Amino acid sequence: MPVYNKLVRDRIPEIIQADGKTFTTRVLEEKEYREELRKKAHEELQEYMNASDDETALEELADLLEIMHALAKCHGASIERVEQIRAEKAEKRGGFEEKIFLVEVHDE
Repeated sequence: MPVYNKLVRDRIPEIIQADGKTFTTRVLEEKEYREELRKKAHEELQEYMNASDDETALEELADLLEIMHALAKCHGASIERVEQIRAEKAEKRGGFEEKIFLVEVHDE
């Protein structure tokens, strides 16, 4: 019997049950939920980093985006608010489209 002790997507218990298996779950308190979302973000980022092709990378990016939606909500905001902040930062500091790699800065 595998023990997972990790946050899973909402329909995972339904999918497990459809496979004829039994399981144990619990609902997390808000503080623990936020901690587990952060752990999940690390897990999904690692899976993205290990992706060997574009399709797998996109799947992992979709997982990260789902976590970002949930984290925004935990922080009392919407993903649209996060996008607004991203756009404001991009306006002030730019994005990453020009692929600039800073090597060093010389103090005069």
